[in-house]
Amino acid sequence: MTDPSLNAEYDVVVIGAGPVGENVADRARAAGLSTAVVESELIGGECSYWACMPSKALLRPVVARADARRVPGLAGDVRGPLDAAAVLARRDIYASHWQDDGQVAWLEGIGADIFRGRGRLTGERTVSVTAPDGAERLLTARHAVALCTGSRAVVPDLPGAAGARPWTSREATSAKEVPGRLVIVGGGVVGTEMATVWQALGAQVTMLVRGRGLLPRMEPFAGELVARALTEAGADIRTETSVTAVRRPAPGGPVTVEADTGQRLVADEILFATGRAPRTDDLGLDTVGLTPGSWLTVDDSCRVEGFTWLYAVGDVNHRALLTHQGKYQARVAGTAIAARAHGTPTDTGRWGAHAATADHAAVPQVVFTDPEAASVGLTLAEAERAGHRVRAVDHDLAAVAGSGLYADGYRGRARMVVDLDREILLGVTLVGPGIGELLHSATIAVAGEIPIGRLWHAVPSYPTISEVWLRLLEAYRDAWTDRHVGGGVNGRLGAPGTSSAGPSSTTPVSPSPAPGH
Repeated sequence: MTDPSLNAEYDVVVIGAGPVGENVADRARAAGLSTAVVESELIGGECSYWACMPSKALLRPVVARADARRVPGLAGDVRGPLDAAAVLARRDIYASHWQDDGQVAWLEGIGADIFRGRGRLTGERTVSVTAPDGAERLLTARHAVALCTGSRAVVPDLPGAAGARPWTSREATSAKEVPGRLVIVGGGVVGTEMATVWQALGAQVTMLVRGRGLLPRMEPFAGELVARALTEAGADIRTETSVTAVRRPAPGGPVTVEADTGQRLVADEILFATGRAPRTDDLGLDTVGLTPGSWLTVDDSCRVEGFTWLYAVGDVNHRALLTHQGKYQARVAGTAIAARAHGTPTDTGRWGAHAATADHAAVPQVVFTDPEAASVGLTLAEAERAGHRVRAVDHDLAAVAGSGLYADGYRGRARMVVDLDREILLGVTLVGPGIGELLHSATIAVAGEIPIGRLWHAVPSYPTISEVWLRLLEAYRDAWTDRHVGGGVNGRLGAPGTSSAGPSSTTPVSPSPAPGH
């Protein structure tokens, strides 16, 4: 039973203390609102201990070695295997050894109250907290309850899967030793990144991919380039293959994987990287008329549809399952909660201060494989499906001077998707070594809806990989002039205020290598 003496009232109650919940609390506290944060696991959430931080700590030595091997004068010194023990030990440091003291200190430092235990809605603006010892408290929110519980990995309901103790993303990023043979089911971000890590650390990796290629949500060439590199590194990638059964007869023994193609594989571990589900099954959603276990539909301020006081922020709303995007939503939602609490106007129009517009138009993502794959905004196919009149402009990144200096034998590709009616960028995709740090310039161009005419005045430094921006703009200009003035020079092209008329075809333009000076 709940002890009435343990009841407390706050302006805002946040359930879930991952990066999203922490940022909602931060914005609420910055606005002077009293805030309670409820967490059943580690303060800092999935990203800090089982996703972003440990996975990137594992990937960094892999990519650094690959880069070094492509530079004469250094390549001969890095031909040996990685020190797996050292890589895993560094990973442990970046996962804070699965201790959350630092994150607790930060939350307490902003003035938020932390409640350890399982938080559940019990009705309008009320949350019960069941502590690890079974004690219960009841928290009441004057203004808002924010659900920030994230998502969990899904293991398919296959014969034998439950008893086989498969890896999910959590086990893949926290494993204490390198498996001899690893089967990875799935070809998305988790699958490709973990294939990159464990293959480089000495595992024999086999990828079973239901679709036709890797990274299906990006431009097709991204998955093709990553697959080529993984294959060259020794991974076995089998596409259009689905798992039908998994068996592990003896605890600690090998696992047998059966596929619909009739293949049977034996491995030491199997990783399912096949999707996510919302952590909403035990949140008391039924007490407020919502369906337990469901994704929650929200408006652009992350307020749950049909409610004035309930917010769902981050993965639980299924808008963009990325830590940085969830933190962006949290800043928007926290600011909106504060404005509504203080009775001040909110700006929820497109790109307004209280609208997470980027969720629709400018979601950035880096896949930290070798080569890296990065994108923001719409792919060509997505833009066409949305009804935009577009052109995709491609460039070989190896033809940029900075790429050649970065690595011998550089392989990569860049694409920008141009809205021909407004002459702005709807999307950009970059694939190649070292391009992750280049993505933010693309994000600014897409989110800012910067006219192509103005982008001509953003001069890339020579000799850097960012010169690809100039090459892409030149390719777009040349395609325009070829179509409209028979290859002649049009002085107005590329200047602010130029005509939005342009090629109607969506066929990608792949220019010849341009001079690097």
